[in-house]
Amino acid sequence: MSFPIRTQLPLLAAILCLTTPASAVEKYILIDGSSTVYPILKVAAEDFLKNEDGKVVMELDFSGTSAGFRKFIAGEIDIANASRPISREEIAAAKKWGVSYIEIPLAFDALTIAVNPKNHWADDIKVSELKKMWERAAEGTPTKWSEIRAGWPDRPIQLHGAGKDSGTYDYFSEVVAGSAEGLRSDYAASEDDDVLIRGIEANPDALGFIPFAYFSKEGEKLKALAVQWDFNAKSNSPVGGAPVTLPSVDAVLEGNYLPFTRPLFLYVSVTSLSAKPHLKDFLQHFLIHADDCIDQVDYLSLPKISYARSIADLEAKNTGTRFSGVPEFRLSVSDLLNRKPK
Repeated sequence: MSFPIRTQLPLLAAILCLTTPASAVEKYILIDGSSTVYPILKVAAEDFLKNEDGKVVMELDFSGTSAGFRKFIAGEIDIANASRPISREEIAAAKKWGVSYIEIPLAFDALTIAVNPKNHWADDIKVSELKKMWERAAEGTPTKWSEIRAGWPDRPIQLHGAGKDSGTYDYFSEVVAGSAEGLRSDYAASEDDDVLIRGIEANPDALGFIPFAYFSKEGEKLKALAVQWDFNAKSNSPVGGAPVTLPSVDAVLEGNYLPFTRPLFLYVSVTSLSAKPHLKDFLQHFLIHADDCIDQVDYLSLPKISYARSIADLEAKNTGTRFSGVPEFRLSVSDLLNRKPK
């Protein structure tokens, strides 16, 4: 079982195609993309490979959702992990290059606003306050806690968040700034969530946004802020009546943790599915045991019927996406189940 450093995947794909017999290439399953989805696939890969006796080699990496889609469309990987739906631009690029894909809804995440546990002044935060911290208009000027809410200390906020190749960046930016590239750039950015966590844990004035699975594994080393959705940055209008809610699996299930509840996906290459029998074996094994794998990393698994439908989509090669290429902030589990790819 191999989990390589990031720079190896494109090189490995090229070497395999040019120098390795087809029968040997078939044993490799190449996966890249979202760091948010990575923990789920790591558990799934380890479980699948236990009984394969070296017949399959899985190369699992995370370079971010956007980078993963670029590699996927270039034919460098078999599966793209994604923490957002495929975008309009990516849909168009896939069509241009003749890349057909099967979209597999995987789980729901509660994107978490995390601070250092030594932060004793902030227990909750509004989306409008996050906008003031993170929007591009704040670029170049250190934002102080006291500028966000009266009574908070007169000290600069140290911001940490996903880099631009991350689907987490795209989603957070759409929520707080109203566009996919609306955030200030003068913050500590990384595609590696563990790097963000270390930054937040090291500074009492730090605040960052990270996937719930990465937050929950840290225990008392991090503190989550409850969130209130009081402002819709897409429509530039107030939102009324939203509860102040801490991130949790139950909050996601009950539909209370908006707008930071988001679906997670796999995108599977139809070409790879036809050429690599082990890829289908892995996906079927994973989808049968998906809820167990997902529960281990503290995301919200979907109802079993969803995974059964995904197995049927693989069998029938039902291609396309359930989305129009733009993020949605009120998507429920039932909404996702009722959509068909097209």
